[in-house]
Amino acid sequence: MQALRHDDPAHIGPHVTLGRLDDESEHTAAERRFIVRGADGDRTFLARLPRPGTDPTRWAIEAEGARRLSVPGFLGVREVGGGPAELPWCTAPYVPALPLPAALRAHGGPLPGPVVRALAAALARTLATAHAQGVTHAGLSPAAVLLTADGPRLSCFGAVRAAAPDGEHRSGLPGLDSGSLAPEQAAGGRPRPPGDVYALGAVLAYAATGHTVPERDELPGFLREPVTACLSRDPARRPQAYQLFPRPESAAHAATVLDTAAPSPIPLPASVVVALAHQSAQVLAAELPVPAHRIDR
Repeated sequence: MQALRHDDPAHIGPHVTLGRLDDESEHTAAERRFIVRGADGDRTFLARLPRPGTDPTRWAIEAEGARRLSVPGFLGVREVGGGPAELPWCTAPYVPALPLPAALRAHGGPLPGPVVRALAAALARTLATAHAQGVTHAGLSPAAVLLTADGPRLSCFGAVRAAAPDGEHRSGLPGLDSGSLAPEQAAGGRPRPPGDVYALGAVLAYAATGHTVPERDELPGFLREPVTACLSRDPARRPQAYQLFPRPESAAHAATVLDTAAPSPIPLPASVVVALAHQSAQVLAAELPVPAHRIDR
């Protein structure tokens, strides 16, 4: 958990802000993410706000859309709030979580091959499940991937759609990771599943090398062919998410199996487990500010 800055909100809706999830020196997430404590002081949530420069109305539409979804592996949305006098916000139940860039920082570099292999299978399975339901995530990037003890979760749902409407160029817009943005989406195209697959290739490249646009020879052998295919500039040449599984299944069978699939833990390096435990301890030790009228004089 990162310390709050002077311009961070003290409250998000009825919740008290404890700290930031993200380190601003790392890959920028498509939204501002905070760990907050409920007004009752007992429950903790992950709260999210649109970044400066993002249309709050479009962001709120995507947050409400995420609240209505049930896709295993997506970060769930518990509530959506906001009003005329405040930015829209949404919350999810808190579990200790590290954005992928923070996990690489904790580990001191790219993740080990077995971890990347398990992450690749988990994320491909999540996207295949979403695509089988007709859902395009449209926000996948390294910062959107949250590593937890129970498996990865995808946040930043709809970030590409929120950044600008179809038909408008999206390159360079706030919160969009240029290395993870499919060329057709950067040019203003409607987000579709091939764009998620492109972003998946960039995320896996980042996990294995520390950057989203590696040379082919930098990638470990098991990733060279699938990542190269995912990063094709031609959407028609990219594989579908279900085809990236170790044992490919037909689309029809995948739709049946994946629709009920639940995310599962992946092996995490000890350094990442320690960082998750440290974050959990910080949150448990955090104290709510004492109202001024209760301070002893």
